Amino acid sequence: MSNVTDKACLFSKLINGADIEQIKSAVRPAAVAVPRPSFFKGYSDEVAALALPIIAYWTYSSIFHIMDVYKLAEGHRIHPTEEMLKKNRASLYEVVRDVILQHIIQTITGVLAFNLNVQEYTGFENAEIWDLRQKFPLLPAWFFYVAYWYLIPASRIFTAFVIIDTWQFTLHRLMHLSPFLYKHFHSRHHQLYVPYAYGALFNNPVEGLLLDTVGTGVASMIVNLSQRECMILYTFSTMKTVDDHCGYSFWFDPFQRLFPNNSIYHDIHHQHFGIKYNFSQPFFTFWDNLFGTRFTAIDSYTDKNGKITLKGYKKFLHDRTDKRRKIAKEYNMKFHEISGSEDEEDSPENPLNKNKVQKKNE
Repeated sequence: MSNVTDKACLFSKLINGADIEQIKSAVRPAAVAVPRPSFFKGYSDEVAALALPIIAYWTYSSIFHIMDVYKLAEGHRIHPTEEMLKKNRASLYEVVRDVILQHIIQTITGVLAFNLNVQEYTGFENAEIWDLRQKFPLLPAWFFYVAYWYLIPASRIFTAFVIIDTWQFTLHRLMHLSPFLYKHFHSRHHQLYVPYAYGALFNNPVEGLLLDTVGTGVASMIVNLSQRECMILYTFSTMKTVDDHCGYSFWFDPFQRLFPNNSIYHDIHHQHFGIKYNFSQPFFTFWDNLFGTRFTAIDSYTDKNGKITLKGYKKFLHDRTDKRRKIAKEYNMKFHEISGSEDEEDSPENPLNKNKVQKKNE
């Protein structure tokens, strides 16, 4: 009985009974616009929209950092700690410093943008829902209430996801196609060969501004999100980006379960063999599929559902390393000579590319 009561209480919080009665009424509810009170007492929604993503970034990153330090989830790590310490070319100090700088730039940009926003009002919502119901009187009042307060905002935020993905894929791929942009801007992020949570926003400041701050801001303006919807979008996007760089793969992680673009998908892009693939970020992979830039060499290692699991990815990495060691031994070369940088992989002098070059010449 108590379980039923609890569910009823939860439902009543999601749907206000008094509002439903007004929407059902034959008389249009009064529409009196009053300034919307802030969600957090003492802090405006504009301040919250700017502060929450930063708080979320450092809080969520710290959880993964604690896992790293105390080795709490080694079985879920994509790469061993030793590999992270050996291959990454940026120190933790540099990473934290640059992320703080990006957050400062992000905050200043947000303050300037929010200064252009007008005061948001409330008190007219039931009247608008009532108007909608008059067009479709056969549908129940609660349907319009749920659509107005939950489904429509969710669809706007989802649309913002797609816009962010489009923006970031375009700029991200451009920075890889242009040697100048890669060398002077994007290469900084790739100093983290083995990604970790704090390094999610480790970027050149110009790239961070254009790719993340402006991209998310443009999406929110195009879709015309409210300040509270901006809170959700900015915070969720930040946490998703951190999760993509966390260095762990958890089957129960909602970010990794809900989205095809996850920590393993993005880790492939950080490896020298995948640096020209998997440009999509941070939510979906449809642009990579459309432009043929999805890394497909791992497809034979996916599970029965076509998903890349941690076990499958580790087997792929092991088999790839084993293959390269055998080739190095066959050609009497040092292993690092055929497994280092992207340039070495693409070089026709590399014995791994010998067959490719021969076929191309034929």
